[in-house]
Amino acid sequence: MLKKQLSYRKSIVKHLYFSGPLSSGELSERVGKSLPLVTKILNGLMEEGSVIDTGLAPSTGGRRRSMYALKQDVMYIVSVAMDQFITRIAILDMHNKPVRDVEKFELSLEKNPGALSRLTEKIAQVIQASGIEHEKIVGVGIGMPGFVDSLKGVNYSFLEVPDDSIIEYIGGKLHLPVFIDNDSSLIALAELRFGAARNRRSAMVINIGWGVGLGLILGGELFRGNNGFAGEFSHLPLFNNNKLCSCGKSGCLETEASLLVVIDKVVEGVKKGEITTLHHLSVENVDQAAVDIITAAKKGDKFAVKLLSEAGYSIGRGVAILIHLLNPEVIVLSGRGSTAGKIWLAPIQQALNEHCIPRLASGTEVALSALGYSAEIIGAAALVMENYGKETKRGHGKKAPQAHIQV
Repeated sequence: MLKKQLSYRKSIVKHLYFSGPLSSGELSERVGKSLPLVTKILNGLMEEGSVIDTGLAPSTGGRRRSMYALKQDVMYIVSVAMDQFITRIAILDMHNKPVRDVEKFELSLEKNPGALSRLTEKIAQVIQASGIEHEKIVGVGIGMPGFVDSLKGVNYSFLEVPDDSIIEYIGGKLHLPVFIDNDSSLIALAELRFGAARNRRSAMVINIGWGVGLGLILGGELFRGNNGFAGEFSHLPLFNNNKLCSCGKSGCLETEASLLVVIDKVVEGVKKGEITTLHHLSVENVDQAAVDIITAAKKGDKFAVKLLSEAGYSIGRGVAILIHLLNPEVIVLSGRGSTAGKIWLAPIQQALNEHCIPRLASGTEVALSALGYSAEIIGAAALVMENYGKETKRGHGKKAPQAHIQV
């Protein structure tokens, strides 16, 4: 009975994390347990200081209901967002708010055997510097590029570890549960739980960055495919341009639409004398270069707008394929590049007008993410909470260590 009650408590905590304030009736319906039982558990959580009464819900004509929410500081999540060059580490509270400045540092993943060790050390340093009690950290969620098998805890592209899985290696060092997934999948998870894909049954979330990633939401759930590799949108062979892609093939969408391609085109254009404010663009720091180009475009730099529009049109050609295959409710533009905002919409729509059957295209909305560059960090935290309370074996048959959270 105690084990069942603990399971119900954790289920209530998860629903409050993902949905925000809920009434006892709403929680009863979502947990699938009686109202008296849910009320009893809520009272216990409030006595412990884990849940707070946020007051009465707005009137809908009947009796106003009391609403309950998680206390922000009851637990914390270590959230890690990685790409090929830059890693960000944040510690989030139960309202997905960073409790300290996000740690951002360069960490090249390509042919870097020391990357996993450095990542682990950095995470440990951030946890120690936060001063948060170890027992209040529910877990570590990590988004990373590459072919990631989230169940085995393995990345077949980067961060290989000889004997253990990534989650066993990091979890063993930190003594915390660790969960990993592909960066684009976690961006899609963030949009599904907290962003533009919330309450949508089918959505395609495009991660505009150094590649062009894709997270698929089908039937209201994140779809990872058979081995977790679904969504390799970047490597659709759309062009006969003889440009070599990072995957080893040529003509992939990535070769015309990634932010790295845009940066290269800016450098080439400056050499040819294009009129632009980006003459002093530095490619030593690609992260800052991408920010500078997007900022210039938003300020009206015609050359920057032109290059982003060309990339957007190429993305739109890929989106037309997605619409034809999956007929989604919404296409969400998210990730680092989505901060360019409405600049993407016109060229993508133009491509849809030219390459998509109108009856299909008319039923799909193209939306901009409100989460933007924060999406991966939020998605990594959501990954931890998706697994909160589950007693599943991770990696090579070993259980992940469990945090001792008194809720």
